[in-house]
Amino acid sequence: MHKMPRIWLHYAQLLASSRRVTRARRVCDRALMSLPATQHERVWEVYIRFVGQKHVPTDTALRVWRRYVRFDPAAAEDFVELLERRGRPGEAAAQLARCLDTDKFMSVRNRSRHEMWGQLTDLITAHPAEAKEAGLKVDAILRSGIATHGDKGGAGRLWAGLADYYIRSAAFDRARDVFEEALAGVRTVADFSLVFDAYAQFEESMITALLEAQGEDGAAAGANGGGGVGEGEWRLENYGPELDLDLHMARLESLMDRRPELLSDVRLRQNPNNVHEWRKRVKLFEGDGARQVRTYTQAVKTVEPAKAVGQLGALWAEFAKFYEAHGDATNARVVLKKATQVKYRTVDELATVWCEAAELELRQKDYQGALALCRGALRDLAEGIQYPQSALRKNLKLWGFCLDLEESLASFGEVRKAYERVLDLRIATPQIVLNFAAYMEEHKYFEESFKLFERGVALFRYPQVKEIWATYLRKFVARYGGAKLERARDLFEQALAAAPADESRPIYLEYGQLEEKHGLAKHAMGVYRRGARGVAEKDRRGMYEHYIARAADLYGATKTREIYEEAIESDLLTEADVRQLCRRYAQLEKSLGEIDRARAIFVSAASLADPSGGAEFWADWNAFEVAHGNEETFREMLRIKRSVSTAYASTAVMTAPTPADAAKGAAGASAPAPAAATQAATAPSGGDAMAALEAAGG
Repeated sequence: MHKMPRIWLHYAQLLASSRRVTRARRVCDRALMSLPATQHERVWEVYIRFVGQKHVPTDTALRVWRRYVRFDPAAAEDFVELLERRGRPGEAAAQLARCLDTDKFMSVRNRSRHEMWGQLTDLITAHPAEAKEAGLKVDAILRSGIATHGDKGGAGRLWAGLADYYIRSAAFDRARDVFEEALAGVRTVADFSLVFDAYAQFEESMITALLEAQGEDGAAAGANGGGGVGEGEWRLENYGPELDLDLHMARLESLMDRRPELLSDVRLRQNPNNVHEWRKRVKLFEGDGARQVRTYTQAVKTVEPAKAVGQLGALWAEFAKFYEAHGDATNARVVLKKATQVKYRTVDELATVWCEAAELELRQKDYQGALALCRGALRDLAEGIQYPQSALRKNLKLWGFCLDLEESLASFGEVRKAYERVLDLRIATPQIVLNFAAYMEEHKYFEESFKLFERGVALFRYPQVKEIWATYLRKFVARYGGAKLERARDLFEQALAAAPADESRPIYLEYGQLEEKHGLAKHAMGVYRRGARGVAEKDRRGMYEHYIARAADLYGATKTREIYEEAIESDLLTEADVRQLCRRYAQLEKSLGEIDRARAIFVSAASLADPSGGAEFWADWNAFEVAHGNEETFREMLRIKRSVSTAYASTAVMTAPTPADAAKGAAGASAPAPAAATQAATAPSGGDAMAALEAAGG
């Protein structure tokens, strides 16, 4: 029955439980030779459990495990753990290195390759001698891991492990070289921090060891009676000839001083197109002009304009200003000339560079040179010129700068030509139109100025054209007054036709003032009346109040009665606005001595004044009755107030949800209707409504 696995398994388990190591091992080997390969997994399960017992010698267990790993490579991690537990770190590192060298190896413990590299690094650095005995090429192995994970981050731990390996092997110069290479090669700030801290700790430990060695040397000299110690009578083990304390102190200080520069190197390795980091790097070398120039030069050569993070044009401008600050305007011009040929991502960056070039000439007192630069930048280029240079002639930023220079330095004809070109290119803004018109007015070309306003209002729409219309109307009226009244009226009508309701109030007011000053009062009243109806709802009451005030000044207070009545009876105002106008109307009648008319206004407007929201109205009426009424009129006011209050309360109750509606939305919640609502609901539909409401209110 040598082909039956069950017999072999029982036999092996019996021998293993009897602690017969040699016989159990031989039986397991015979079972593996007798049974087919498809049954070996069952035998290996018993075999591995047997050699894992404490009484099985380590060499036997390891030999069995080596055979098992060849059968099942996925068990390599368990084998590594066993080797560490049995005190074989060198072989464990070798086995782990073989796993990492296999591209298809997959961890059965769901560990990443980076974690496995970390474990290998820890094994090698903790046991360098055993790693050498195992025949591991530590340097090559760890460098392969660094090459694999360097770009992804996480290489700092491997670099620190490699340096630690050389430190434990007493190869301190080699360890220092590894640290320097790591600082020059890591690509993430986290890796840099790890390597830098390990490097600093290494130098500090060297200094500490030297101080301790010198202290021991001094103590030995004292014990010998102060006779001193001859050369070679003591040495610091594992530190070789590195006993120069001042040298190590200088190295540590230099390392700390270099940290900002090294960190900048790391960030630029991450993204060499980071303009912000290049500008920070220049500041690191403040006071060292040569280093700053080299840094600027390296930056402008390295950064790719299409991939730049930040304003590349600003970097070029700072480079030029650096030369200018040191009195070298010639090189500053050379830098800016090269900067204007760069293919920036946006036209604004290129325009900024041209503006900087012109400002440099202005600072050098070469005003015509600055103007010539701007004109050259904005000229029409030949076909074939690529973006952004091809689009520079339509850049508003550069045109604005150029127009300022034209106005300051050029003749009237050249300035006018420049403005006309901006309008022809159809890139003008409302502010440019206003500036052009103001320039023409300043040189006494008034009609030309008004033509520019006409072009402006034709080019733009609200809200951009608002300021153009306002300036146009103001300038025209100030220039001609009533001399060209019909033309002024036409302009105001055009402005009103173009303006939306919420922007028309200022135009109506200016139009009315024009008619008052240069036209007819009747026309002015017509304008104000149109304005009261044509402006937005939020401006209507204010427009009516202005209309009333102007009517009172022009025709007297009695003329305003018609306006008050028209405003109150119209549907244009809100209830709150009507209530306020009624208060003003009543005050007017009271000032004219028309007490009955004033009281009638209060009575008429009472239905719009909810006592809870119209407290000012009722306070005015109360003060009016106290001053001019009697007991009967005061009682009538109170009766009307109660009636209005009841009416508003009834309306609120009737518009509230019924119990049935509330039950649908609140799962059966209900509330009894107020008595006032019941009485209001049962009141007769005909007859005096005020009497019915008064009856409902008790």
